[in-house]
Amino acid sequence: MKITYLGHSSFSIKAKTNTSEEITLVTDPFSKESVGINYKPQKADIVTISHDHADHNYTKNITGTAFTDYYLLDTPGEYEIKGLRVFGIKSYHDDKEGTERGQNIIFVYDFPEARICHLGDLGHPLNSNQLELLEDIDILLVPVGGKYTVDTKLAMQIIESIEPKIAIPMHYKTNNHNESYKDLATLEDFLKEAGINTPLEKELTVKSQSDLGSDLKILPLEIIS
Repeated sequence: MKITYLGHSSFSIKAKTNTSEEITLVTDPFSKESVGINYKPQKADIVTISHDHADHNYTKNITGTAFTDYYLLDTPGEYEIKGLRVFGIKSYHDDKEGTERGQNIIFVYDFPEARICHLGDLGHPLNSNQLELLEDIDILLVPVGGKYTVDTKLAMQIIESIEPKIAIPMHYKTNNHNESYKDLATLEDFLKEAGINTPLEKELTVKSQSDLGSDLKILPLEIIS
């Protein structure tokens, strides 16, 4: 399994499924115009979209693989595609039950090497029912920038409540973001809140569960653009 960070809330996950099919899954694709970060066209078998905002749902730069179109998942529910089980869990983009910014979908992907959770633009603490559905998460993709999502402090609380082996921060301000994201916290702000100072990794490669370790590791990734 290889996870690369495409910027904002978008990742590319290349891995084998439970039927040994090799697939590519892309989360929350965006356009350069909507975010400011360069976004190269991606090939994918599965695309998940956490909510219907322009910086998370731009599929025009996504094409399918192996002469087939991709599967688009943008509603809560349970799915099985090419041997991969995917769960979409209803949540909100704000802490007012969606009245300010609408709904958000938390996605869980059950790969053989790791159970991955993408929190989307989560805007509130998780309730007990949501936490129950997020048991045994190995890798957590978590927004940390605040303003439109949970902030650095709440992000750390959510990480501690889910207890993943690896947490990868996303949705924070970079030098390339548009002016509309100027109030987001930076990656450095989050790492300060977490009490760590760790260099960026180019990608995360997982060959087996043993590669994940047993204690929490916060792993910021370089943006591959």
